[in-house]
This record gives sequence, C-alpha cells and structure tokens, in this order.
Amino acid sequence: MISLSRFSKNTTASAIALACSLAITGCASTNDTAQTVDTGSFSMPQYESMTLDNGLKVNFMVQSEVPIINVNAVIRAGAVNDTTSGVSYMTAKSLLLGAGGKTKAEIEQTIDFLGASLNTASGRESTLIAADFMSKDVDTVLAIMQDVLMSPDFDSTEFEKLRQREIVGLSQAKESPRAVIGRYYNKMVFGQHPYANPTTGNSTSLAEINIAQLRAFHKSYYQPSNMAINVVGDFDAAEMKAKLTQAFGSWQGTEKAVQPDLSQGLPKLSSSKVLLVDKPDAIETTFIFGGLGIRRDNPDYVGLTVVNTILGGRFTSWLNDELRVNAGLTYGARSGFNAYSDAGTFQISTFTKSSTTKEAMDLALKTYARLWEQGIDQQTLDSAKAYVKGQYPPKFETGGQLAELMADMYIYKFDDSFINQFQAKVDGLTLEETQRLVSTYFPQDNLQFVLIGNAEKVADIAKEYGEVTQIKMTDVGFGQ
Repeated sequence: MISLSRFSKNTTASAIALACSLAITGCASTNDTAQTVDTGSFSMPQYESMTLDNGLKVNFMVQSEVPIINVNAVIRAGAVNDTTSGVSYMTAKSLLLGAGGKTKAEIEQTIDFLGASLNTASGRESTLIAADFMSKDVDTVLAIMQDVLMSPDFDSTEFEKLRQREIVGLSQAKESPRAVIGRYYNKMVFGQHPYANPTTGNSTSLAEINIAQLRAFHKSYYQPSNMAINVVGDFDAAEMKAKLTQAFGSWQGTEKAVQPDLSQGLPKLSSSKVLLVDKPDAIETTFIFGGLGIRRDNPDYVGLTVVNTILGGRFTSWLNDELRVNAGLTYGARSGFNAYSDAGTFQISTFTKSSTTKEAMDLALKTYARLWEQGIDQQTLDSAKAYVKGQYPPKFETGGQLAELMADMYIYKFDDSFINQFQAKVDGLTLEETQRLVSTYFPQDNLQFVLIGNAEKVADIAKEYGEVTQIKMTDVGFGQ
C-alpha cells in the first residue's frame, strides 16, 4: 500500500510539517485575514422550460444580441449503456451518415451552404447533437435535426467508411500517450463497472458492430422521454415553442429506456496498483495517479474546485511550480476531479524524460502530500478564490456554452442554484473548510498508477509504487 506519508518522514522539517497536519490552519496561516476580491456577479440567465406530451423536455433561453441560434439535443445514453464497446459512440457518429432520405453529402452541403454547423458527440453518460446557425435558417436546420434524431438511415456504405476511419484513429491515438492515458486510468480505477467502458470502443469491438446494433441502440435510447432539447439565441419564444412542438411533438417512444444502476458495483480500492503500459519507442514516461473522486451533484463541488486550483488547476499551481518551474522535469503538471452521475475519479498527471521518471513521480507525490502536511495559507486561498471566480463567467459567454450548460443540468440533475450560488460559495470557503475537503475527498492511500513508457527503463521504478501489471501499448483496448 502506497501512503503519501512515506515521502516525508526522513527530515526534521517534514516531521514538523506532519505535526501541522493535525491542524492545517494552525501552521499554515498564522494571523492572515481573508480577503475577498470583487470579480463581478454572474447568475443563470432567464429561460423557460416545458415538457411535451411525449415526455420530451425543452428549455428556451432568448439571447438577442446577435442573430444566431444554438440548439442541442441531449440523450441519456453513452458508454455506460454499451452492449458492445463503442456502440453508443458509433450510433451517435452514424446519425449524420444520412437521415430522412437525405444522404450524408446532401446534409453536409445544406449545412455548409448556410454557414451553420451540425455535430454529434457521445460521452460516458450522454450523447449530444448540437447545431448553430443564423436565426433566419431555423426552419431548415430544425428539419434536418428532426430527421437526424428521429429517422437516421444508418447507411451501410457510409458506416463502413466511418468504421475504418475510427479504427485507424484509435491506432493513431496510441502514438500519443497523453491522448489515451486517461482511458487506461479510467479502466484501471473502475474495473468491470460500466464507468470503465471507453467511450470510443476499441479496434476489435468496432470491427464487430453492425447496422442492426446501431438501429437497436437508437430504438432503445433515442426516446423523447429520455432526452431534452435546449435552445439559446435570437428567437421569439412562442414561435420557437410552436416549431419544436410541431417537429417533435408527434414523436412517440417505442419502449422505455432502461438505465443501469451506476451506484451499484462501484470499486473499492484496497491496495496500491500500477499499470505499466510498454511503449518501447518512448523517450518519455507519461504517468497519472489518484483514486476515486466525487459525484457531479456533490455539495462540495465548488469548494473542491478551489482547492484543486491550488494543487494543480492553474499554471501557478503547486504541481506546476514544483515540477516545471522549480525542477524543470516537465512542461506541465496538473490535477483534477472528473465527476460523473454516481462516482468519479481524481488524478494527478504529467510526463517527463525516461531517466527522470522516479524523480518526477516522487516530487509529484511529495507536492500532493502538502495538502495534509502543510495545508493552505490564507494568501494562497484568496488568490485561488479570485482566480476561480474570474474564470467562471467566461465559461458561459456564448449561446453554445449556455446550451451545453443546460444539457449538463439535465444529465447530472443540478439546477440553477449551482450557477447562482457559485461565487457566494467560493467567497464563503474558509481555511478550516479546506482542511475538511482535503481529508474527506482527496485520496491519500491505496493510490492507483498508470505509467506509459519504455518498460525496460522504468519497470523497476514502477514496482516501488504498488503491484505491477504490465501490458503492451499495441494490445487491443485500454487495459484488462
């Protein structure tokens, strides 16, 4: 079992710091007084909601500054619903291969001619179909979205081309460890739980998927009662309600979407383990470590955002300062929580030369241990709070960002209060509260590690951090 304390018991200074861990504010903050920086205020813009008779939820937010409309449809279906790995992802991708009798080329030509965009994306727990376009083109684009959602053709010829592109893309992605290490880590942490399913599938599973599976997945999950449509932009609300009711009101679900109980079967990490992914041509070691995190609706989400900003959430974070600025071991180091509906992960990640793998890993662990041993001082907390508040409004400046926010609210079941209370919660965070957050949510023992690099050079190092499982980068998928 790897414990963070093993990196700090060899010096008198560390012993003093360890004593301070019993009362983080006692040794870290002295008599500093909290400072609140006014970064302005931000609240959820006004919007309306309605639910059609078929169960489809619709949200309307009028923003008349520019003559543009952003629309997205969000479906409760993602990798957690896969029967074959990647079927959700390929279903979403295939929606644009032809729909309602229009070919892929015809859809693309119409969208391009309008200067609009239409895209699909499938993640761990949801699928998004999003469009942005000039207000004058609303009827044309809504008609295409109606066809794409309700009547995809799943053209077999176009699907075969898509399949081959995706398989090649998976192979190319593995040439960049930083592009795929998160998939290995997620699989390692969640094991056999649906959260471990890679959103893109793997080369073998994609080769097995057929059109019949896509149609079955679409029939099971693309149901009006299993989705929401969010509209933001320059439009008349009454007219938009009528248009969407006409387009989607007659859509009748054929069956009830059955969702997995993701709260069941979550892993219990009882020992430290290391997954070593051998990439013989690598001159760097890319590594990530951490453990379980939080649900998206956790009431401490905001406070954890601030604490993580200090640890590894901005350029001037502890991790980046120590590993990049002070030690010169990497170009960047970061940390973060990935929050899902019923669980999540926490991770610290960076990369370094093969020859400095141990030095970088030990320094990352030592820096992480500062959360317990040294704690956060008032000046650092105030700086992070100002940064988080200042960064928050720009995340929701555009119509597309606001539409995506409403999609997240639907999937993760949080309401306006999260937005409206965000800055007040940041302001209210105290040093004493950061101590509680650190001890409650940041995994300290039984850490899970993934290393991608030249196993011949780093295998002995990997053994120092836990029980090692070694696989090849060229193996199918992202771990066992």
